[in-house]
Amino acid sequence: MDQHIDRRRFVSLGLAGAAATALGVTAIGADGSAQAATGAAAPTAEPVLLAADEFDGPAGSAPNPAIWRYDLGAGGWGNAELETYTDSRRNAALDGAGNLVITAQREADGSYTSARLKSEGTSTAQYGRIEARIRIPRGQGIWPAFWMLGADIGQVGWPACGEIDVMENVGYEPGIVHGTVHGPGYSGAQGISASCTAPSGAAFADDFHVYGVDWRPGSITWTVDGVAYRTLTRADVGSNPWVFDKPFFVILNVAVGGTWPGSPDDSTQFPQQMTVDWLRVHQNA
Repeated sequence: MDQHIDRRRFVSLGLAGAAATALGVTAIGADGSAQAATGAAAPTAEPVLLAADEFDGPAGSAPNPAIWRYDLGAGGWGNAELETYTDSRRNAALDGAGNLVITAQREADGSYTSARLKSEGTSTAQYGRIEARIRIPRGQGIWPAFWMLGADIGQVGWPACGEIDVMENVGYEPGIVHGTVHGPGYSGAQGISASCTAPSGAAFADDFHVYGVDWRPGSITWTVDGVAYRTLTRADVGSNPWVFDKPFFVILNVAVGGTWPGSPDDSTQFPQQMTVDWLRVHQNA
């Protein structure tokens, strides 16, 4: 198996599911209503692995520079976030046990630092089953995310490039993760979203879970541990443009604060870490 994301454009067709243990999740529709999570475990045919990063390497080493670049700086990132993103090993490094660890720190002066890694300019995917096994951080004001942006963002800007949020969590909702798309006419607070709820009393930060999308022409299905909780189709964006049939690049980050999660408070402990065991792109059957 290739240990790194193949630096090519990935194109696959169709839809295949993950043979994974179900979490027993509940889907929450955009209207707030609870819905049974759809889908049993998917077909058992062995999927074709197109690309992967298993995050193997010595403890303290940088993530593979042939794949990962960094967004750097502060300024709120359009969401009134509080952190400054750095390329320091204090904020993003391998742990020597096959994981990437992104660490949000509270610095001595009271400021916050973290990391935002992206495959822009190195690796893109178009369609397939795109998944990562992640243990998310926790706490008020902590905002981990695994998401994708259209590779043409430099030419057309956001939201025309499209955004696929595979997994987001805000710390005040420890038992909920969100999947969302943004595009022209449905961006920001108007993004099309659904949520997945853990069993009663559980927090997603308690353990690793596999967060993913099954993405094919004209549709995107969000999954947690191989169980689908929302499928979006071209019809769901109405007369607005569907901007998801083209290459996208991947982003992994941990934000601190912002208009959605709010700021950390006295209950928030630092450092907080998002641990990524692997990221894989499979061809859909």
